[in-house]
Amino acid sequence: MFVLATLSASTFPDPVKDIQAAPAGKQTAVLAGGCFWGVEAVFDRVEGVSDVVSGYAGGSRSNANYSLVSSGVTGHAESVKITYDPTRVTFGQLLKVFFAVAHDPTELNRQGPDVGTQYRSSIFYAGDEQKAVAEAYIRQLNDAKIFARPIVTAVVPLAGFYAAEDYHQDFLDRNRSHPYIVTNDLPKIRQLKAEFPGMAKPGKRY
Repeated sequence: MFVLATLSASTFPDPVKDIQAAPAGKQTAVLAGGCFWGVEAVFDRVEGVSDVVSGYAGGSRSNANYSLVSSGVTGHAESVKITYDPTRVTFGQLLKVFFAVAHDPTELNRQGPDVGTQYRSSIFYAGDEQKAVAEAYIRQLNDAKIFARPIVTAVVPLAGFYAAEDYHQDFLDRNRSHPYIVTNDLPKIRQLKAEFPGMAKPGKRY
């Protein structure tokens, strides 16, 4: 069960530290927050995000397939690669959605009904700026006691991202009546629209 923050998402703090002078052009962020179906769907609905891919990070290319990752021994975490326009949404703002809506950052090696290191909470940083912003935001949230328990999200370098099988891509939008989606993921995207209306893409189904 999600450990409720002491603040609602709409009053969740902005990161004090952020990447303000991002270079022109698209940027990417790789985040892991449990089953990638719901995390992908949340970020696909964030303004400034042009593409979200479900996949695997933390292990090697040789074992980046669902059957192996599901064993929990590959080193991979189910992850998403987010492509975004930094002039429209910052890396710090993506982290705000990650912590406030997309998953429970206080659960160690699990998310809800899913248990194992493949469901861990991680930020796979692509450079020193992403690392600094992620670490600073976690300190900020922990110091403010935003959650009832400490955040356990790992901040680790990105060694590679490997796209998941086609049937995992856009899974929520193709399977909205799936029991797992109904119980665990549809509430997240509805929360995004309700609590962060200024960040939610218009015209998307919530």
